[in-house]
Amino acid sequence: MDPIDLDHVLTVLGAAAWSPDEQSRARVAAGLALTVYDGHTRDQGTPYLAHPLAVVRLLRTEIGVRHPETLLLALLHDALEVAPESEALLVHHLGGPFTARLRAMTADHRLEQRPKSAGDEARWRAKQAALPPEELLVRLADRLHNLRDLAASPNLDRRRRFLQTLGDFHLPLADAARDLGPHLETMHARLHAEYVHHIQEVRP
Repeated sequence: MDPIDLDHVLTVLGAAAWSPDEQSRARVAAGLALTVYDGHTRDQGTPYLAHPLAVVRLLRTEIGVRHPETLLLALLHDALEVAPESEALLVHHLGGPFTARLRAMTADHRLEQRPKSAGDEARWRAKQAALPPEELLVRLADRLHNLRDLAASPNLDRRRRFLQTLGDFHLPLADAARDLGPHLETMHARLHAEYVHHIQEVRP
């Protein structure tokens, strides 16, 4: 795997096509991503930053997203999940409103740095259902990339649980939102098609 450095993150964002002010903000966000995700790995043993970068790439190349703030949200969408203590740093460098959007995309038990307890799943679903269109688009892109990642997992029970949640909750959520814009419509179609493909593979 190629090293993930500042230039690589900016390339994945497509920041070269942005305005000077947007490029400056992208450099700040990229630096924060490198800092916040540093030392964290995914279940597969890969650097954690590879996941948000894949979500950014998916949004740009498959869904056609070009709006800088949406792509920066995608880059940092898991920042408060893996490092809730980074909130003050994010507020300082990217502002309170942007960080509040990240909080809205993060489960409460993660923000509060505690184990998941009874009622957390229902609260997390309600929180996701209340997301504005841009944040919802990022969350669905996250689900799609996780689905692709999980497809290679030998743990069939884990795959089935993920697909059940996807079918019970995220697909209806995507269906309800698909009239909110072309990106959400495209995302719904892509998520539905890949769900159908994978559900056939895990059926007994």
